[in-house]
Amino acid sequence: MYKILVVDDEKMIRELIKRYAKFEGHEVVEACDGMEAVEKCHKETYDLIIMDVMMPELDGFSACSEIRKTSDTPVIMLSARGEEYDRIHGFEIGVDDYVVKPFSPKELMMRVQAIMKRRESKEKSNNNKDIVKFDGLVVDFDARQVSIDGKNIDMTPKEYELFFYMVKNRGLALSRESLISNVWGYDYYGDDRTLDTHIKLLRKSLGEYASRIVTLRGVGYRFEEE
Repeated sequence: MYKILVVDDEKMIRELIKRYAKFEGHEVVEACDGMEAVEKCHKETYDLIIMDVMMPELDGFSACSEIRKTSDTPVIMLSARGEEYDRIHGFEIGVDDYVVKPFSPKELMMRVQAIMKRRESKEKSNNNKDIVKFDGLVVDFDARQVSIDGKNIDMTPKEYELFFYMVKNRGLALSRESLISNVWGYDYYGDDRTLDTHIKLLRKSLGEYASRIVTLRGVGYRFEEE
């Protein structure tokens, strides 16, 4: 079904993920550290990468940053730590999902399926070709670009998806549930902290326009037009 690169310095973890992935019909390629993962990604393409954070030679965050220079392959990061700092750092460099060890291999496979379904759905759908302007903030849906005063803003893929959804529904109160289901998918298996983390990252990216994302206590968020 999908070609998955599994990166972990623990052979038992790689074997566990490989067993469940192959049972689901996926092809699995293994790498024992971040350096090997980067080298493999330079030589061939993968549909998805499952990568540990703490590894010798090159850690998962650094490896993901290197891979992101040439590829937008979805990445699920594995870590024994669940601190917000690690989650934020992972999302900042383009990680698609974050799973804390110990984890359920079955749930991990469900997350793989959810990520790939969203990716395939978005590839089939047509982009909105409108360009929306809010003073110096310009949102180009077709080019998938956001700029402030003529300077392009660098966002992670998930930040783009979240921001575009909020801008398309500007002025409307968007519940946390609707944001999660429409941006991450109805079958998302994460938690609400993922949404809050991405809102923080989005506000940071928007700089002086961060205040346009309004928090609605007990409800969710709204993007203000003015």
